[in-house]
Amino acid sequence: MLQTTTQKTAASHIAGAGEANEFLTFRLGAEEYGIEILKVQEIRGWEQPTTIANAPEFIKGVINLRGTIVPIVDMRIKFGLGDAQYNTLTVVIILNIAKRVVGIVVDAVSDVITLDAQQIRPAPDFSASFDTQYITGLGTVDERMLILMNIEKLMTSADMALVDGDTVQ
Repeated sequence: MLQTTTQKTAASHIAGAGEANEFLTFRLGAEEYGIEILKVQEIRGWEQPTTIANAPEFIKGVINLRGTIVPIVDMRIKFGLGDAQYNTLTVVIILNIAKRVVGIVVDAVSDVITLDAQQIRPAPDFSASFDTQYITGLGTVDERMLILMNIEKLMTSADMALVDGDTVQ
């Protein structure tokens, strides 16, 4: 029950009190996800990162972005969606999270959409069957269903080891 309350609070926090928020939407496999546009720094085409020894499998390596070393996380591998096929549609979304720059690899970027509070529903409670702590809600636009993610919470989680979790409020 606590998880459902937390998710409802998170969904209402995203949409605010009647405020509309913008989300960058992207695809992983057959599903469409949304992250707050304010976390996005830029969108880049796929380039092979430099591999780092002993990094977790989902960290593909690092790239040099105008003098900043940026870790690259493959979201397909992180979410257990199988191996990604890197092609011309594959993109890297560069995020600015907890005063750190991190890149995520996704299959394709769709568009930027605006959702208001009425279009965001809390994520269903699946109890302990799988982890939904990074899902803030489900957004609906016409016939589309978007999985809205708290990308900052995901990227600052202990298992990612990308940023110091103490910097997130």
